[in-house]
Amino acid sequence: MKAVIQHEYGDASVLSYTEMDRPKIRENEVVIKVKYAGVNYADIKKRTGNKEPANFPLVLGLDAAGVIEEVFGESKFSKGDRVIAFPKNGAYAEYVVAKEDLVFKIPESLSLERAATMPTVSILSYLLIHEIGQVQPTDTIVIHSAAGGVGTMLVQLAKLAGVKNIICTVGSLTKERYVRGLGADIVCTYDDFVDVVLTQTNGKGANVILDSVAGEITRKSMECLALYGTLVQFGNSSGSIGTFTTADVHSSCRNVKGFSLGTTRKHNPKKLAPIAQVVLELFASNKITLPIACTFSLHEAAEAHRLVESRNYEGKILLKM
Repeated sequence: MKAVIQHEYGDASVLSYTEMDRPKIRENEVVIKVKYAGVNYADIKKRTGNKEPANFPLVLGLDAAGVIEEVFGESKFSKGDRVIAFPKNGAYAEYVVAKEDLVFKIPESLSLERAATMPTVSILSYLLIHEIGQVQPTDTIVIHSAAGGVGTMLVQLAKLAGVKNIICTVGSLTKERYVRGLGADIVCTYDDFVDVVLTQTNGKGANVILDSVAGEITRKSMECLALYGTLVQFGNSSGSIGTFTTADVHSSCRNVKGFSLGTTRKHNPKKLAPIAQVVLELFASNKITLPIACTFSLHEAAEAHRLVESRNYEGKILLKM
């Protein structure tokens, strides 16, 4: 089968389109013939070595959409089932293996292409809004990096939940129209969001701030987090560690929560099935959507990574097998 692999850390040029053996399955696993693989920012970090150490050769990719090709013994899946999945060993390949707990059937009314946009970003976003952040309609919330895949989902899910004051940050105001179209009430840059939040809330601050950037943004977020507010850290796309002090939280009754979908996939995968069912139905009923910024062929994976790194896009980037 064809796949994209890398033998060392580095820039996008380390990605190699090549032939490799089709994976074999064990009990409670399935083989999926991939139609589309999602490209996530986490792929960039793993490619460059900014995540946990990897064993080479390495296949990147967190999620995929495709068709069940093979099952092991008795299974809740059958050959031909249309599914989204979090594969065991990367998604940039024509065939992947996934544990059954991390495979979810796609409703008939939802195309594979649209389904491929959603596994990581929509499941993560739903958890962040409804379980980790526990966002309420009366809250003022801040969504950082709102034009990206997760940001796109967060804005729509917050709007769907009835949140009345959604403040979003972007790297450039050229993305303001896009983010407002998703349902944002205010769009600002990382440079001025503290002042914007404090102005919009009469100095009280935001109740929930959702941050995947970290670094300096973490400190600035604490400057505009309300009493009893929650800062949710779920990434560090800036590449820098965000910091806060105990004085930032104890007397103000504020809290900082961390969340990782990767950790949850590994240690509590059964938690994801009911969430996946909800967001698949939301996609199928067109209540939420994720625009496709660009679709590349598998052999163009390096170009897809360069586009992600440029941040000059809105929505989701896919690889098509």
